[in-house]
Amino acid sequence: MVGVDDSVRRPLRVAVADDAVLLREGIGQILRAGGIEVVASVDTAEQALDVLAADDGGIDAVVLDIKMPPTHTDEGLRALESLRASGSAVGVLLLSMYTTAAYAIRAMSAGSGTGYLLKDRVADADTLVNAVRTVAAGGSVVDPEVVQLLVSARSSEAAVESLSSREVDVLRLMAEGLSNAGIASALHLSLRTVESHIGHIMNKLDIEETTEGHRRVLAVLRFLGRDA
Repeated sequence: MVGVDDSVRRPLRVAVADDAVLLREGIGQILRAGGIEVVASVDTAEQALDVLAADDGGIDAVVLDIKMPPTHTDEGLRALESLRASGSAVGVLLLSMYTTAAYAIRAMSAGSGTGYLLKDRVADADTLVNAVRTVAAGGSVVDPEVVQLLVSARSSEAAVESLSSREVDVLRLMAEGLSNAGIASALHLSLRTVESHIGHIMNKLDIEETTEGHRRVLAVLRFLGRDA
């Protein structure tokens, strides 16, 4: 991860791994148009890991398809877990074709600087570019459809039913990785009001409150994803 001074001197440097050539090239074009330098474009998770292993610390993030050769199961997730196990703090944005709550929770369990988006989001250039920038900066990103799935799966639970409609709105944005200030802006609320809503949510869902963003996202995802 680059320091502030380095980031001023050069754009973010990102590697992309996806076995679908057209999608991989499309991602690369969108990132370049967004001012991000694509330093490698490969078709397997293993190749992405090789690129990162050979890197001198100049790569800020990697975009990984979850299902790649040879098994087309969870190669991207396993690459993420391998990176975190080795101590790498490089940002990782995972892309999935399907809304899979278990994959999202597994991804976020790997630590901060991690994101999980559906491939449909690639069509929204700003969403993709912002997600890459967020994980490169150590933040968390969760696809809104995954959050909606988890909230819906738990909607019959007494704890979730106890939330007001506004608290559910705040909960969704929390799980998507927004800061308190970001939630306030999105919902046109004061920061104090958002903090109050979050306190009520944490109490009602029996989740330990924390000021650390990724842990908060993970706590909410784990609660919502339980038995989903």
